[in-house]
Amino acid sequence: MEFSAQQIAHILDGKIEGNAEAIVNNFSKIEEGKPGTITFLANPKYASYLYDTQASIALINSDFVLEKAVSPSLTLIRVPNAYFALAQLLELVNQSKPQKRGIEQPSFIHPSAKIGKDDVYIGAFAYIGENVKLGKNVAIYPNSYIGDNVTIGSNTTIYAGVKIYEECVVGSDCIIHAGAVIGSDGFGFAKEGEAFKKIPQLGNVVIEDNVEIGANTTIDRAVMDSTIIRKGVKLDNLIQVAHNVEIGENTGIASQTGISGSTKIGRNCIVGGQVGFGGHIKIGDNVSIGAQSGIISNIKDGRQIIGSPAVDVNKFLRSSVIFPKLPEMYQQIGKLEKEIEQLKKQ
Repeated sequence: MEFSAQQIAHILDGKIEGNAEAIVNNFSKIEEGKPGTITFLANPKYASYLYDTQASIALINSDFVLEKAVSPSLTLIRVPNAYFALAQLLELVNQSKPQKRGIEQPSFIHPSAKIGKDDVYIGAFAYIGENVKLGKNVAIYPNSYIGDNVTIGSNTTIYAGVKIYEECVVGSDCIIHAGAVIGSDGFGFAKEGEAFKKIPQLGNVVIEDNVEIGANTTIDRAVMDSTIIRKGVKLDNLIQVAHNVEIGENTGIASQTGISGSTKIGRNCIVGGQVGFGGHIKIGDNVSIGAQSGIISNIKDGRQIIGSPAVDVNKFLRSSVIFPKLPEMYQQIGKLEKEIEQLKKQ
């Protein structure tokens, strides 16, 4: 890649402050900026680095107020949202990379499989099962397993070592990262005396369009019907989604979260890392859940919660001020109890 400040400003509809002819050929963090790179400032916490960075171009928010002059070698481009603008540039560079095409050998493709003819890639040692349907421009990287009767939509990328069990459906424009497992059996057992009897898991997993699933995340198939990941959902690495769960549109969930069976999570939710969801509960739309929260009951629309068990964020913050003082308060209560007893005797 090589872009001038003028070209970048045109792509992002930004306003240049400085040398419009400045050239960059790479990206850098603002605290580690190097000449010939473009950086960005989205978090005010890093504002001080703007005045010392060695980067050639910096993306900043339109409303950012400079405290002093920046280096003459630094060109600023003001945009409405610097972080989103950076994402646009990164995507542009990513799309310019050469894409793998063709069918590598050895690989196995069942004769009944239907494969889109436009620019499909199937890597070495991949397995494509009976009656599989692959859309246009699908990429299946090496050592992946696509089970019988699986459907994968156009422009979807399946990275190395992904396992998609039989009957599952993956939409278009999806990304599934290495080691993810889609459609494994849900954790369903009935206690019979001292032993557990397995309950067959006869459903599937349905992943709608524009979903991204992180490395080593597991999504279990339903007992009946479908485990459903709605369009636009973004799942981080190392997430467990149990059977019959439904995750609403455009919800984002961070790493190491576990979602128990039959829980429904609404649209546009944000879930921090290491959150645990109990089973058979309903989370409303536009809910924000802090890291390491424990969710054991239904949550209404629009709430911001944290803690285990989770409470409203403001209540948790007020309570957290008290936690370190509890040992002293316990001693004070003990002294007060003794004084009260003495007063009663008098």
